This record gives sequence, C-alpha cells and structure tokens, in this order.
Amino acid sequence: MKIQVLGSGCPTCKKFHEVVKKAVEELNLGIEVEYIPEVQKLIELGLMSSPVLVMNDKPVIVGFVGEVEKVKEKIKENI
Repeated sequence: MKIQVLGSGCPTCKKFHEVVKKAVEELNLGIEVEYIPEVQKLIELGLMSSPVLVMNDKPVIVGFVGEVEKVKEKIKENI
C-alpha cells in the first residue's frame, strides 16, 4: 500500500502530513507516508485544492482534516 500527502509546501499541508503520519502510526500499518510538495502532481490528478491524501494513486481526502480519527476512518475505508 502506498500512502502520500500532496500539497504546495505550505504550513497547512505540512501539518496535514503530520496528522496522516500519526493516523498511520496509530493504526500500526508500518507504512511510510510520503510528502510530495509539487503542485504539478495535484494538477495531474485534476485537483485544484490541497492538501490531498492519496492512497494507491487514488485521492481519498481533499482539503485539510486536522482530526486524526477522521483520517484513520478514511484510511480504513480504503485499505
């Protein structure tokens, strides 16, 4: 399984990356969460907002979610 956070490099995107890393850790998935601060990648996926949680090349969450529990729910739905 591949988990990525796409963003612009802004503080909000970096914070979301930390939230996703914590969610993955709490779920004991043992997966590294990659952070990709490239707007071009967002455009390639047809997205105009960031940050984005991407699992196996599929956008799962678009926009900032600061609650670890909500991120964990989305991850579990897409495993």
